[in-house]
Amino acid sequence: MSHYRQKKIINQMTFNNPILIVMTLILALMSIFGSFGLGLWLYTGLTLVLTGVHIILLRRFEREKGDSPKSMKGLAWVLIAGLLIGNLFTFTSGATVVKEKITTSYQYSIYMVVADVFVILVTLSNLFKPFVADHFVTMVILLSLVLAFHLFVLVWGQGYKDFSQPGQITLQVLLIASLLLGNLFALLVAIGLHRESQEFEYARRPSSVLDKLTNNAAALLGLAFIIFLVMISITSYWSFSSEFAIVNDYDNILRNPSLTYPFGTDNFGRDVFSRVVLGARISFFVGFLSTILPFFVGGLLGAVSGFYGNKVDNVIMRLLDVLYAIPGLVLAITIVAAFGTSIPNLILALSIGGIPAYARTMRGDVLQVVNYEYVESSYALGQSDWNIIRKHIIPNAMSSMIVIASVEIGTAVIAVSSLSFLGLGVEPQVPEWGNILQTGSEFLETDPHLAIFPGIAIILLVLSFNFLGDGLRDATDPKTR
Repeated sequence: MSHYRQKKIINQMTFNNPILIVMTLILALMSIFGSFGLGLWLYTGLTLVLTGVHIILLRRFEREKGDSPKSMKGLAWVLIAGLLIGNLFTFTSGATVVKEKITTSYQYSIYMVVADVFVILVTLSNLFKPFVADHFVTMVILLSLVLAFHLFVLVWGQGYKDFSQPGQITLQVLLIASLLLGNLFALLVAIGLHRESQEFEYARRPSSVLDKLTNNAAALLGLAFIIFLVMISITSYWSFSSEFAIVNDYDNILRNPSLTYPFGTDNFGRDVFSRVVLGARISFFVGFLSTILPFFVGGLLGAVSGFYGNKVDNVIMRLLDVLYAIPGLVLAITIVAAFGTSIPNLILALSIGGIPAYARTMRGDVLQVVNYEYVESSYALGQSDWNIIRKHIIPNAMSSMIVIASVEIGTAVIAVSSLSFLGLGVEPQVPEWGNILQTGSEFLETDPHLAIFPGIAIILLVLSFNFLGDGLRDATDPKTR
C-alpha cells in the first residue's frame, strides 16, 4: 500500500470514527429513554454494527504496512452498505478503502453520490403526505437517473483517460448538465478528471487548491452539507408542495413529529419540515447575495485604495472607517426599519455593513502584491492602471477574500435569521428559518421540537461554512505549497 493512499484512508476514517461513536451513543439513549418503537431499536443495532466494523478496520489500517488483504476490503463493502440506511460516514470510509488509487476526482465523486442519495431520501419523504406535488414523480425519476450516472462516474470514472475523445466529451457534458440540479460536486469532478487525464499530472504530487481541500475531511463534510441544501432548494420547486408550508391547516395544529410531518406542525397546522426545506431557498439566497455584493464592492474599493495610496487611500479608508464604526446588525435594523421589511431591503441592509471588512482585507493584500516584480514589469510594458489592477493585482490578492467570504455567508445567514426573529426580516408568513424559529420559540415548554429543528438547520449551515472556510484557508496557505 502506498504511503499516500494509507494516509488518505486513515485521515478519512479517523475523522469519521468519533462521529460514529457519538451518533451510536445518542441513538442508544433515544432507544432506551424514548418511545420511538422497534424501528429505532433496529436502526440503532445496525448503526452499532457498522460502528464496530469501522473501529476494527481503522485499527487494522493503523497497523497495516503492506497491501490491503481481501478481508479488509470485505469489511469496507459492509461500510459502503451503510449508505442504504443513510449513514454517510461509513460510506465515505468504505468507498475510500476499496479504491486502489485514490485521486482527487474520486474523492469528490464519493460526496457527489452522497449528496444525490440524501436529496432523493428527503424528496421521497413526501410519499407519506396526503398528496404530492404535480411534478414529484418526474423529479424523482430525474434524480434517480442522475444518481445512476454519478455512480457510473464513481465506479468507472478513473478510466476516463482511456475513453475515446467523444466519450470524454460526453462524460464532461453530462457532468456539467447535472449542475442544473445544484450538485456542484459534479463540476469539481469534471475539473479533476480533466486535469488527471493530462500526462503531467502523474509526474507530480497533487498541489492545487482542489487537491489540498480533499485532505480536510471536515471541509469536505461542510461542503457536502452546503451542496445538499443547494440541491434541495432547487429541486423542491418541483418535488415539494408549498401548500403544506404556507396554507393553514387547523385540523393538524401542533402535531408531534411523525412520518407524515417529520418535524411536526406549528400553531397554524403548517408542516415545519416543508417550511424548513422551502426556507433554505430564502436563507441561501439572501445570505449569498448579501455576501457577494460587499465582496465585489469592498474588494474593488480596497484594490483601488491599496494601489493608488496617498490621498485616494486616505479618502476611501476614512469613509469606510465611519461605516465600520457602526455595528453591522444595528445598521441593518436601522435600514430595514426605515425602508420596510422586504427581501431587497434586507439584502441591502446586510450588504452595506459588510463592505469595510472586505475593503480592509483587499487593501492589505494589495499593498503586498503591488511591490512584486511582475507589477513593475507591467508598468514598464506601458499597461494602464486599470489593466494592472484587473489582470494582476486583484487575481493575486483574492485568496484571503475567498476564505473570508466562505465564512461570512454563514454569518449572513445568522443575521437574516436574527432579523426575521425580531420581526425585521422577511414577511412573517414567508417560510424562512428565522421566522420558523421565532414561531417555535413561543412553544418551547410544550413543543420544543418546533424551535429545535430550525435551530439545528441554522447551526449546521453555519458550521459547514466555517469548516469550508478553514479548509480553504489551509489549502491557500503558501506555507503548504
